[in-house]
Amino acid sequence: MSILVVGSIALDDVETPYGKANDSIGGSALYFGAAASFFSPVNVVGVIGEDFNLDNLTFLKARNVDLSGTSVEKGKTFRWGGRYHLNVNKRDTLYTELNVFENFKPTIPDHYRNDPFIFLANIDPELQLDVLNQMDKPRLSVLDTMNFWINRKKDALMALVKKVDVMILNDEELFELTEVHNIYRAANILLNEGLRALVVKKGEHGALLVDNDGYFIVPAFPVEKVVDPTGAGDSFAGGFLGYLSSCDEINDQNLRKAIVYGTVVASFTVEDFSYNRLKNIQREDLDKRIERIRDMTTF
Repeated sequence: MSILVVGSIALDDVETPYGKANDSIGGSALYFGAAASFFSPVNVVGVIGEDFNLDNLTFLKARNVDLSGTSVEKGKTFRWGGRYHLNVNKRDTLYTELNVFENFKPTIPDHYRNDPFIFLANIDPELQLDVLNQMDKPRLSVLDTMNFWINRKKDALMALVKKVDVMILNDEELFELTEVHNIYRAANILLNEGLRALVVKKGEHGALLVDNDGYFIVPAFPVEKVVDPTGAGDSFAGGFLGYLSSCDEINDQNLRKAIVYGTVVASFTVEDFSYNRLKNIQREDLDKRIERIRDMTTF
């Protein structure tokens, strides 16, 4: 079943201890699309400038990622520059240039509006709500956000939490949103707002699923060389929702499997710049790492 993602498309300048990549293709929508396309067709709504070469996206098009909902506007594409430290959990943002993304107001094409799965990537929560209102009752809606929106538009974000099924965020964002510094108490606050499930990303320490059936914790897949962490969170979301879109039923067991797939897809993403690593693997490669995680957690 097809998945709709609404989010950013970017050109990044990234520097890590392992090298540099200039004009590297990025943005939440494309990382998500590259990851989710292992499982289902993906429809992308985003915006790019005149400086973005769509020919660079042939890999995504070949993997059933539909970019017809992406508009080309006069001006430059959203650009971000960052430098990661040897400890990749620390980075310096060198610059952020919103460009055409600053006035992004998503309009969902008619042929996308009945997509059964939707990922609301990290944009203004008021825009996320508008996108959700344009959809024809999706089977599962998943929300992402960040500290910037928690600080600036918390009321709008909490109103959106009541309308979506699943929220994905990291532990720092969870504490900030709920003002509770216990991961389980904080998670239950959001479940009580109406979420079906909450996924808490913990970076190199894995991820946590909280739903009405309880808790499930998965470790991160051990990656020996993290080349570029950019896009890992959106790749996680793509693996998570991509797997669920291939399931006949959305239940606790499949939600658990979904966060394992999310973890595995993200583990490939960080092994190279942009989504270069995802270009060179197949679904079978994901399944092999799934088996290794199963071996790691059996006792």
